[in-house]
Amino acid sequence: MPAFAVAVWLFRPIFEVRYNLVIYLGFRMRALALMIMILMASATAAFAQVELSFYGGFQSSPHSRVQGNDPGGIGPFDFLAAWGGGSLSAPPYYGVRLTWWQNSEWGWALDFSHDKLYADAATLSDNGLSVLEFTDGLNILTLNRYRKWENFNSVFVPYVGAGIGISIPNVEFDSPGGERTFEYQFGGPAASVVIGAKYPLNSRWTIFGEYKGTYSVNKVDLVGGGDLQTNIVTNSFNLGATFGF
Repeated sequence: MPAFAVAVWLFRPIFEVRYNLVIYLGFRMRALALMIMILMASATAAFAQVELSFYGGFQSSPHSRVQGNDPGGIGPFDFLAAWGGGSLSAPPYYGVRLTWWQNSEWGWALDFSHDKLYADAATLSDNGLSVLEFTDGLNILTLNRYRKWENFNSVFVPYVGAGIGISIPNVEFDSPGGERTFEYQFGGPAASVVIGAKYPLNSRWTIFGEYKGTYSVNKVDLVGGGDLQTNIVTNSFNLGATFGF
């Protein structure tokens, strides 16, 4: 079962979180694990239709409103944050996708993306913050439905996809006088949409380019009894490669 083993290895960072996060997720994580097992079992039954994709590219995010309370630091806050992406700086923006095609048109996929955001210098200084970022990952995991058109032309195979899932951000927040927050947490629900085209190199390998957008609700806790909430949109233009089993 090489596809299963590789997928478990690739997605293991999602589950390497603090024990209190596992407790907090409770039913949500059990439901997600069930979805993964169902997909893996289906993929095993149709092994020739499984694809494993890796991608990277340029990811950015528009401004978003950030609200919450930092009791030991700046107190209640409500401001509009400007975000940078730093797609190529370590750790870089990347994604991994495991797809099971039921037939020549329709398929299901588990899609994980390691998105990145950090508040710019003006946002930090204007609001009395030292750090506000998700550069160790605004991690998005979704279960997507895909449609492709293999007979569109003799060169490219266009496809579209959309799905829902969860965000698991690594929250980094610090303010003068407050306690530093630096930990993975369950953020909230997430959704994604993809439109792209792939180019077959041979019977196993294809390359692809695509646009991917995500929307995620991120309601997290701050060390010291505070909280933070922001809803994030990401826009990314990806290039990647796919191996078909």
